Amino acid sequence: MDLIKSQLERRLGHDFKDKGLMELALTHRSCGNRNNERLEFLGDSLVNLIIAEALFLRFPEAKEGQLSRLRASLVKGETLAKVAREFAIGDCLNLGSGELKSGGFRRESILADAVEALIGAIYLDSDMDNCKTHVLRWYHARINETSLEKSGKDPKTQLQELLQSRKHALPVYSMSDVKGEAHAQVFTVECAHKLLAKPTVGEGSSRRQAEQQAASEALALLGELK
Repeated sequence: MDLIKSQLERRLGHDFKDKGLMELALTHRSCGNRNNERLEFLGDSLVNLIIAEALFLRFPEAKEGQLSRLRASLVKGETLAKVAREFAIGDCLNLGSGELKSGGFRRESILADAVEALIGAIYLDSDMDNCKTHVLRWYHARINETSLEKSGKDPKTQLQELLQSRKHALPVYSMSDVKGEAHAQVFTVECAHKLLAKPTVGEGSSRRQAEQQAASEALALLGELK
């Protein structure tokens, strides 16, 4: 296994006994029939279970609908792609030539699928307890930041309500870049406000997703201000 993937193991916190499992988890279907789709299927079930249990224990008074919305926000593709970017998983992906040319290593859906596949691979390489420990560590800050009041609101709405509650003007969103082919574009959006030292930046496969990510980054900064 090359150096960059060994470094990924350290970032993930798991040293694979079966290096082939990790390699498979990082292999997109554009490479052929031997790809990460089956591991993705397994990882999807695992991350839903692990996050569901964590939220169940964190919010003992929450209703089913509230827990479902919180879980959905934590396991959706956008959040999984953020986890992938934090670990620089895109740099380690095995992609076919077409996906390489179109920037597949940046595509949200491919990054999200790779995270789920890695979760499935870690489970098969070790056991449920170990897999759960890793996933909860990766999600620790996000789970701690969740609240029942925000369970049905997206980042743009939360940011708007935060600013309005403090009697400030609303943020301004502007698209700063669009990359990739028409079928696989990556949008970059900036969120500007006078309370921010500089605009926050979001990326996504649509302008809406990019705006939501930029708003989420702004929330993290403005939420610390009094």
